[in-house]
Amino acid sequence: MDFSQYESKSSQEIKEVISGLMKVGGMPNLVDFFPILRPLDPQGLASQGKVCVEKLFAIFDSIIDQRLQKRAVSSSYDIDLSTQNDVLDLLLDINFKDGHELSINDMKSLFMDLFVAGTDSISTTLEWAMTELIRNPKKLKITRFELMKCMHTKRETLNEHDIPQLPYLQAVIKETLRLHPPGPFLVPHQAIHDVEVKGFNVLKCAQILCNVWAIGRDPKIWSNPNAFMPERFLESKIDYKGQDFELIPFGAGRRSCPGLNIAHRELHTMLASLIYNFEWKLEENMRVEDLDMEEKFGLSLPKNIPLMAIPA
Repeated sequence: MDFSQYESKSSQEIKEVISGLMKVGGMPNLVDFFPILRPLDPQGLASQGKVCVEKLFAIFDSIIDQRLQKRAVSSSYDIDLSTQNDVLDLLLDINFKDGHELSINDMKSLFMDLFVAGTDSISTTLEWAMTELIRNPKKLKITRFELMKCMHTKRETLNEHDIPQLPYLQAVIKETLRLHPPGPFLVPHQAIHDVEVKGFNVLKCAQILCNVWAIGRDPKIWSNPNAFMPERFLESKIDYKGQDFELIPFGAGRRSCPGLNIAHRELHTMLASLIYNFEWKLEENMRVEDLDMEEKFGLSLPKNIPLMAIPA
């Protein structure tokens, strides 16, 4: 099913559900500090989250049921009407072979992880990147010039193999992730044993939140930390692959984000496509200085007021 059509009912429905889950997941919850209150759900966060999950699972149920019906028809008439060789087909094949190994509920939980983690974070980062570039026309011009030079040489569309030849585009993505990490506290981690970190005692089983938003704006690490300056990465080997702790929007080590590689590909190719194929302007009578740069609090940090840019 194609969810990319912005005006379609299905795309808006799934967008609203995922936004609701991200909002609920990022709100401070009293029961984390006072577990005795958990059955009461004083803020209603558990019930709100349950409603969102049920709506998302209902969408998945509908898609899975449609595919099962097509597969049934295909089997009955000995023709191939349904096999699309996509992830859903592969998982259904596993389910039919051994339902105990992978149940329908397991599939829906996997899809929830893929949709929630793989859509909101990418779109949020792209929106911030476009906002920062529109606010900095000279840097947008440099990025477009680099892309035009690459495309003129290749005479074909951009693909992931071109990313290493686009140092300024890479710097734009790094600078966006520094200023606007999609997960400002990453995901909660837990200490597996007592440890001392620079004089602080972290007890076994303590929940740990890493404030990568603050790390990215630390004046001890970054010069002029609140300014959008992709150039700072042109002469720096700092990367977000988890080896440089100054920049860890995807975390580090064995518990780093499993979606890093696909995010790396999508962010560069999608941003390049938007910049290369279109000129962008703001709504009538709006100046770049008037762009709202406030963040909306949640598990991720989207813009408080969505960017409204017009392609030309």
